[in-house]
Amino acid sequence: MCGIFGYKGDKQNAGQIVVEGLKRLDYRGYDSWGVGVVFKGSLVVKKQVGKISDIGNLDLPLSSTAIAHTRWATTGAVTQINAHPHISSDGSFILAQNGIVENFIELKKTLLKKKYKFISETDTEVIVRLIEDSLKTEKEYFNAIRYAFLKLEGRNTIILLTKTGEIYAARNGSPLVVGINSKTNEIFLSSDTLSFAPHADQMIVLDNNQMISIDNDRKIKIFDTKTGNPHKYKIERLTIHASKINKDGYDHFMLKEIYETPYVIRQIVNQDKNKIEKFVQEIKSARHVYVIGSGTAGFASAQIAFYLRVFGKINAISLVGADARSYYNMFQKDDLIIAPSQSGETADVIEVLEFAKEKGMKIASIVNMPGSMITRMSDFPFMCNAGPEICVMSTKVFSSQISWGYLLAKAVQNKFEEGKKNLTVLAVTINEYLANINNLDTLKNLAEKLSKKQHIFLLGKYQNLAIINEGMVKMIEASYKHAHAVPAGDLKHYAITLMEKGISVIVVVSNDVIKTDINTSIDEVRLRGAEVIAIAHGKHENYDYYIPTHDTKETDAIGNIIPLQLLAYYMAVKLGNNVDKPRNIAKSVTVK
Repeated sequence: MCGIFGYKGDKQNAGQIVVEGLKRLDYRGYDSWGVGVVFKGSLVVKKQVGKISDIGNLDLPLSSTAIAHTRWATTGAVTQINAHPHISSDGSFILAQNGIVENFIELKKTLLKKKYKFISETDTEVIVRLIEDSLKTEKEYFNAIRYAFLKLEGRNTIILLTKTGEIYAARNGSPLVVGINSKTNEIFLSSDTLSFAPHADQMIVLDNNQMISIDNDRKIKIFDTKTGNPHKYKIERLTIHASKINKDGYDHFMLKEIYETPYVIRQIVNQDKNKIEKFVQEIKSARHVYVIGSGTAGFASAQIAFYLRVFGKINAISLVGADARSYYNMFQKDDLIIAPSQSGETADVIEVLEFAKEKGMKIASIVNMPGSMITRMSDFPFMCNAGPEICVMSTKVFSSQISWGYLLAKAVQNKFEEGKKNLTVLAVTINEYLANINNLDTLKNLAEKLSKKQHIFLLGKYQNLAIINEGMVKMIEASYKHAHAVPAGDLKHYAITLMEKGISVIVVVSNDVIKTDINTSIDEVRLRGAEVIAIAHGKHENYDYYIPTHDTKETDAIGNIIPLQLLAYYMAVKLGNNVDKPRNIAKSVTVK
């Protein structure tokens, strides 16, 4: 879940260029960071615990070549010594890694027997020593790196810089993309395309088991890691624009991205009808449709599956990526998988998709990051086109994905235009909701109240079940409080024991077929002394607090996520938490 960045070009401020790249990557991890540059035939490394976003100009020597890393700690504590990049014993190269070497303990034991010394606790230093060991028999860096890389188990990507200025990188699982400025011939390497968007207009996406070398003439060569054979590559146009990556006057990216929800819904409305309808035919011919995701995308999967069942009349099952293995022996060739993902690089989802590929299953995806692994694995790749989502907590991309799921389900029943019309109305309604100062004041006041609670419960059912689960995720991420989403129908089976005076319960109420059931659950919690905060379309005597929303019928659940996201946002602000970078989590989970 770490971030890698590299630069080679004519500019002499390579150190500052990679620092700026890291600042766009630190959603991937912000425990520590490090930068290394080539200067007069030597390597100069600076690294530090903390967020790279807190750093101004670094005192680095002039250089035209540099690599950098921002870390989400996995192996080894958060210390300066454990920060990347790590340097070889003789100072001839430095290396940074994104991933986990699952067999690093065994490899380290072997290297210790050979009298290699280690100064850090990381698995990354094991890779460095493996390459040093290979260089004793291999004259070329290329083969030394390749042979060492092949010994690693798990999902790993590495980048290496030599003291003479060559850059090498290898990918297996964790993402790696190349950016090219076609006018200046500057070359960038990164964990995502967003980080070099201000500088590049072209990109190359490396696939698993591929290596790249960039020499001092900036000649790019790509190879198959296993065989060492050259690999033909495709240069693609880069479609992300740097002008979109700013707060536009908002205090935080999270707030800005919530306010962009109407825009992203309109982007879904503008999806290619022919592409959707072609995919619909695949859905209709599938035996089962599995929708799979992790974290927020896991609850997007649940909502998409709900829409496919209710509006599409399709046998759709939602799965959580990390726990999908029990379905492996049920997967068949005529099944279909849909994978929503913000980054398109979620490791435990990719693992399931790799198995599905072996089974011959068709794969579709709805992803926000161009060039991602999940997109490239898909037979039917769809893009959110939501623009960069910088806040680690996903908001607008979740809304985008479930809107796409609704439109898809309507298209299955030949009601594509009706779906578009309903989403267009929803976008207007959400925009009006966000523009209403009274709505925002209500949410701010309730957020202040909830910020003093240690336990918050959420209740919902039917179309709002996945919505309360996602609301729970946002509150946990934003407030560091215990939030617990309970299916309203299950309340009396266990959670009713926790209902008492002082407990706050957020209930999402829609005017749908189960509204009476929800009202019964409200009665049950209030009788035990709990207070009810209702997100609903009208006041009721059983609501202690009322958050008004507009009834948009079939798309109601999509709109209901907005007040939950805003409550989480205002709670984070009230508690003084880091809104855009919550502690201990990263946006792109590229390791299992």
